[in-house]
Amino acid sequence: MKMSLVLDGLTSDVVAVGELGDDAVAEAAERIAAVLVRSAQARILDLLSDAAAELSADLPEGHVEVRIAGDDVSLAHVEDEPVAGDVDADLSARITLRLSEGLKARVEEGAASDGVSVNSFIVRTLERGTSAQMNRSRSRRGGNRLRGYGTT
Repeated sequence: MKMSLVLDGLTSDVVAVGELGDDAVAEAAERIAAVLVRSAQARILDLLSDAAAELSADLPEGHVEVRIAGDDVSLAHVEDEPVAGDVDADLSARITLRLSEGLKARVEEGAASDGVSVNSFIVRTLERGTSAQMNRSRSRRGGNRLRGYGTT
């Protein structure tokens, strides 16, 4: 969809309403249209983002993205990427996890906002957390060395 076509249509509608009055009303309508167009673009993108989030929550796999390229705005379905290094055969281990209701709600909310299943969200979060922990452990082994340079 061309955003400029929508915004130009909105502008011409407001200007047309202003032409129903005298010159002062027409001038006011043109000024209102200019301000309205700046606000409308952001509101349209917010609306499309909300629609993409709602669609993503209903999808069993993948999510919907709003893509903007210059004046073109589109919605695109994106398949979920597997967690780095994992394949379906690797996802055979099971654990029982007890969570507080508050944490469970936050996990479900995070999964919905990312457009993935709760399981995928937990696996991805654990992967990131353990990778970060491993990186911190490796950096501690190196001692207290400073890297970079300084000037006085």
